Amino acid sequence: MAKLYFRYGAMGSGKTRDLIKTIYNYDYRNMLAIIIKPKIDTKAGECIKSRDGTVMNIDYIVSENDNLYEIIAKDARVIHCVLVDEAQFLSPHQVDELSDVVDYLDIPVICYGLRADFQTNLFQGSKRLLELADSIEEIKTVCRCGKKATMNTRIQEGNFVFEGEQVAIDGVSEITYDSLCRKCYKKEKTKAKKLNK
Repeated sequence: MAKLYFRYGAMGSGKTRDLIKTIYNYDYRNMLAIIIKPKIDTKAGECIKSRDGTVMNIDYIVSENDNLYEIIAKDARVIHCVLVDEAQFLSPHQVDELSDVVDYLDIPVICYGLRADFQTNLFQGSKRLLELADSIEEIKTVCRCGKKATMNTRIQEGNFVFEGEQVAIDGVSEITYDSLCRKCYKKEKTKAKKLNK
């Protein structure tokens, strides 16, 4: 029985590396797994790229208005698994369409993404995945203090920032990201407030 999976983690936790490993596992068995990526993620162009430098081509780059069920249904007889990178950028109705892929086409769908943004707010795609997924798994990473990192932080011009647009793709502009535990996140937020007074 197919399931809808959501594998989330903070920045740098190895989500894309896990997706690439999953593709290799399907390839090894001569089974077709396809990769979908939201168009808003322009970081690696028409590929996905893990932080260790591994690059893989994408089968479908989708905009917010694309119907994922219709895209997948066209080739449903040959697809064994659907993998979604940067799933936090999906719209809620696209997550619903992926659940239809699982329920009506009997194809497993594994979504990888962030749970929350740099201001600790859920992304719309992640929120819907948390509501609908059959299986939710955290991919863990470590904070600079050694505790589990759960918070995403935005760095601009060498400083942590806590205000701005929800989406700013790292590597495309002068913005980068880091992951921290909640305590270190709060420390950096307090420092930023003092600097901005």
